[in-house]
Amino acid sequence: MRDNVRLFLRFLLVTAGAAVMALNLNTFVSTAGLLPGGFTGISLLLQEVFSKFFKIHVPFTVFYWGLNIVPALICFRFVGKRFTLLSIWAIIASGLFTDLFPGFQMTDDIMLCAIFGGIVNGFAISLCLLAGATSGGTDFISIYVSEKTGHSIWNHILVFNVIILGIFGLLFGWSRALYSIVFQFVSTQILNFLYKRYQKSTLLIITDYPAQIIQVIREITGHDATLFTGNGCYQGTERKMLYTVISSDEEDKLLRSIKKTDPCAFVNILQTKMLKGNFIMKKQD
Repeated sequence: MRDNVRLFLRFLLVTAGAAVMALNLNTFVSTAGLLPGGFTGISLLLQEVFSKFFKIHVPFTVFYWGLNIVPALICFRFVGKRFTLLSIWAIIASGLFTDLFPGFQMTDDIMLCAIFGGIVNGFAISLCLLAGATSGGTDFISIYVSEKTGHSIWNHILVFNVIILGIFGLLFGWSRALYSIVFQFVSTQILNFLYKRYQKSTLLIITDYPAQIIQVIREITGHDATLFTGNGCYQGTERKMLYTVISSDEEDKLLRSIKKTDPCAFVNILQTKMLKGNFIMKKQD
C-alpha cells in the first residue's frame, strides 16, 4: 500500500514537472525563439537542416522519438523500470501539455527570457529528477553515466549542448544560438543546486550515543561509519566521533534524525569534492 502511494506521488511530481516545462516552452522559450538543449535541440536542428538544405519537412517526433529510443532502453535495462516508465510519461505529458496550454508573452526582452527560462527549465527538470525520473533526452544519458560513476555530469552535458548550439549558430545565425547558450548555462546551474544525488557530504559527528547514531545512519542512508575515540580538550574527557560520507540529498533528513537521537551532538558537515573507494548508492527504482 505504501509503495503504491509513493509511486502515485512520484507520478504527480513528474506530471507537475512536465506541466512547468510546457509552460516554459510556451512563454519564455517561444517568445525568445530559444533552441532547447539535448535531444529536443538536436531534433529541431535536424528539422531545420532538412527543411533548408533538402526542402524536406520531417515531423519533430520522428527525430525526437528516434533519438530517445536507445537511451530509454539502456536505462530500462540498467537503471530501473519504473524510472524509465515515469521518464517516458514525462516526455509524453510535456508534449501534450505544450499543445494544450496557450502561449503568452511575459516579456519581450530576450535576455530576460533566456535567464528566467533557464531557471524555470532547471526547476522543471529537477522536479522530475526528485521524483526518480527524467525529462528524457540527454537526461537519460546523464543519469545512466552518473549511476555508473557516482559523479554528476550535468556540466559535461552543458558542453555537449554548447557544441550543438554552436553548429546551429554556424548554419542559421548566432543571435538565437548565443541566447540559447545562456539559457542552457542557467538551467544547468539550477540543476546542480537543486539535485544533489551525485554530490557527497562528509559528516564528523561527536556524540555520547555512537551506537544509536550509527543505527540512524544505516537506516536512512544505507551507509556505515567509522568510530574514533579521542579526548575533549576543554573538559579532558573521552569523546566519540563518527566519520561517514553520504549523498548530499540525504543530508537534511539525516541531520534531523541525529539531533532527535542526540540533541547535544556536534556535527560538522563538509562538502566532498572527490571520493575514491567503494561508495555504494541506492539504485533508482
